Parts: sequence; structure tokens; C-alpha cells
Amino acid sequence: MAVRKLEHVGIMVKDLEKSIAFYTEIVGLTYLYTLPHSNGVIRLAFLAGAEARESEIELIEGYQGELPAEGLTHHVAFTVDDVEAEFARIQGLGVPLRDTEISTLPNGSRYFFFYGPDGEFLEMFQPASK
Repeated sequence: MAVRKLEHVGIMVKDLEKSIAFYTEIVGLTYLYTLPHSNGVIRLAFLAGAEARESEIELIEGYQGELPAEGLTHHVAFTVDDVEAEFARIQGLGVPLRDTEISTLPNGSRYFFFYGPDGEFLEMFQPASK
């Protein structure tokens, strides 16, 4: 297995700018960047600790569906070196996949979602080459 770290936790929000302000001004995180999703509807904002940026919070605006408050945490993502190898490994183990293929964001990051034992969303994420 090739998980290197906890990549990010995705939280669904209604107003991206309001949430960025809350997480920076109230929580004390550092805003990193905003990225449009390749579907043209969803916007993503990434924040991290002021000093340690090993793991991030991903704010997700525009995702369809109403969730109860305890369901606003959308997914947990893990950084991997080779998303294609992880896709094949997870698929080979018979773990249910949410995605039938690997997705690519405009910045070149690649990912796929799969399900945990209780139906939770988990993500394998390969950051874009810098």
C-alpha cells in the first residue's frame, strides 16, 4: 500500500467566500487557493495550518444534494504516489468504487473515490506535479 499521508478532508459548504473567511479568521487556517472543478459547477478552496501544511481542509461549493449537519464532511482523501496503481489495487480487492475511472482536475491532480465499509466516501489523491 502506498498511502503517504492524510491529504485532505472535504467539507460541503453553501457559500465558499463566507466559509473561507470563517476558516481563516475564526479557525485560524491559512487560505491556499481556489480551484474550479473540471465539471464547471463545483468550486473547491483549500486551506491548511499556518505552519504545518501536511493535511488540508477542502471546502466544496456547488455539490448537489442536501445532507444533515453530521454529513457535511464529504470525504477523507489520502495522498498517493501512483493513483493508477492504487485504482487497480482497490479494484482488484473488490472494494466498491464510486468512480469508474480516474478524474483529473484542471491543475493536473488526479483522484478517484471508493467506499469504506459503512458507505463513507474515501479518496486516493495524486497531487499535480510541481
